[in-house]
Amino acid sequence: MTASTGDRAARGTRLEGRKVVITGAASGIGRATLDLFLREGAKVAALDANGAVIDSMARELGILGIHVDITSEESVKAAIERAAGELGGIDGLVNSAGVVALHPIEETSLEVWRRVIDVNLTGAFLVCREVSPWLRKSKGSTIVNISSAQALMPIATAGAYAASKGGVLSFSKALAADLAPDVRVNAICPGLVDTPMNAGLKKSADDGPPVPLDKYLLRRWAEPAEIARSILYLTSSDSSYVTGTALAVDGGRTFH
Repeated sequence: MTASTGDRAARGTRLEGRKVVITGAASGIGRATLDLFLREGAKVAALDANGAVIDSMARELGILGIHVDITSEESVKAAIERAAGELGGIDGLVNSAGVVALHPIEETSLEVWRRVIDVNLTGAFLVCREVSPWLRKSKGSTIVNISSAQALMPIATAGAYAASKGGVLSFSKALAADLAPDVRVNAICPGLVDTPMNAGLKKSADDGPPVPLDKYLLRRWAEPAEIARSILYLTSSDSSYVTGTALAVDGGRTFH
């Protein structure tokens, strides 16, 4: 199925009755996942640091939108309490919030390092911790954390990003053991995805030396909707016997 075909898919029922929190829901993979989950019948709480966009989405889509700083313990705790209260519980989480920074090690400041780790890894931890008690109450609950192909096969200049996403991957496996058998926990490892977060990288590919795609067997960037469909699989009962896994959705970059 192509991305365009998936976007035209009729409303389904694979998540009928599910109550799912999605972080980083204002754009990119998070927004594509939100749209797909709504089509599949889920009730969704959309969390993001961009309060203006989240408020606009909430009005447009008639959903619960919550402004949250996932690096703040207090902000995360309040957001999850509100989401659980208004959704009537929580039985699914998609951790899609993230930032990227690509610098050689000599040019990676401690500020940049801490910011990337705080958002990508500590933020995922805080949200998972606050959601876990709610997930344990519902049969078939799931967590999908967005890691990265950089966790599987890092490149130069990606030290902070690869470290944060490698942490997300290992954390997800540990969490799968911690929450079993009540909650299934899996990680998605995307390759290059055409999202606002990667806009600078995409621009350099369009205007300058191309981003090498020779290691991508499919020779192209992914569309956010393609990643969202993989997240749907790991959230739905289709993957009922899958936990503790890392699913590479990277056009064949890391399979070898």
